[in-house]
Amino acid sequence: MTGYLLQKSIPLLFRVRATLSPLGLDEKPAMCSRITAMVLVRRRLETALFGHRSYTEGSRVSEAGNRPLSSGVRARHLPLARVRTYSSGTRLNDRLLFRQLFESESSTYTYLLADAVSKDAVLIDPVLETIDRDLKLIDELGLQLRVAVNTHCHADHITSTGLMKTRRAGLKSAISKSSGAKADILLTEGDEIRFGKHHLMVRETPGHTDGCVTLVTPDQSMAFTGDALLIRGCGRTDFQQGCSKSLYNSIHKKIFTLPAHCLIYPAHDYRGQTVSTVGEERAFNPRLTKSLDEFVTIMNNLNLPKPSKIDISMPANLVCGVQPI
Repeated sequence: MTGYLLQKSIPLLFRVRATLSPLGLDEKPAMCSRITAMVLVRRRLETALFGHRSYTEGSRVSEAGNRPLSSGVRARHLPLARVRTYSSGTRLNDRLLFRQLFESESSTYTYLLADAVSKDAVLIDPVLETIDRDLKLIDELGLQLRVAVNTHCHADHITSTGLMKTRRAGLKSAISKSSGAKADILLTEGDEIRFGKHHLMVRETPGHTDGCVTLVTPDQSMAFTGDALLIRGCGRTDFQQGCSKSLYNSIHKKIFTLPAHCLIYPAHDYRGQTVSTVGEERAFNPRLTKSLDEFVTIMNNLNLPKPSKIDISMPANLVCGVQPI
């Protein structure tokens, strides 16, 4: 990289001098303020070094150390020095605040989104064991939590929404109407979960359970897919009214129809992955790139053990949207 910059900058100095000479800036600085000369030089340097470099798919970098960010994301063709980047877990863009949180025992992701101006916030798939962590972060950021929503009735952990309602005045719980669970807000296709000037749109994506929903930002840049679509996988379909055909159709019709650059944020990951894209999953998901019949065969032969907490979690999650457990 150093060699590249030197190679670019040496001939650049001669071009800058040649450019400034007709203006008298190289020999007669008195004719123009030094500040103006410095601005012109800086702009020439930026244009030569960065002006023709752009971010293409899979090549975005973070401010922290030029590390690759999430692949499959295409950014605008802007000069490197002027692009504001963010990690897959932290976003402040268009006045939207975003955090991705993780609970290690059940490998569950909890997502916090907030309007950076009004401070209204929504929490997706909160876990009972991490309620103190989540509320502490919300307080530190000065947010007002308006809605705590579950993407479905979970079988591997107990949601914290019921207990959280006792600790946050005015907080409302939300879950799909088709889940059979109790909550303040029962969601259906096309509903909007509002927080400040922002909102999430509800897409019903049954298959893992009858009551699964995917939550999508209005610009379709982010989708919170719950257990329906995972990174290079999908939710199981062998309990809780699961249906492989329904899941396949839900993902292909409700999620894979989103733009290829749309970021996929699942409710779980067991291999340290944090985010994917619609384009990646269309191309590389080992189950969902198959035909419907092949998919059904795969799902029928997973032979997964029963979730260890299902006998506790299921009864609790059916009611704790409205009462603490």
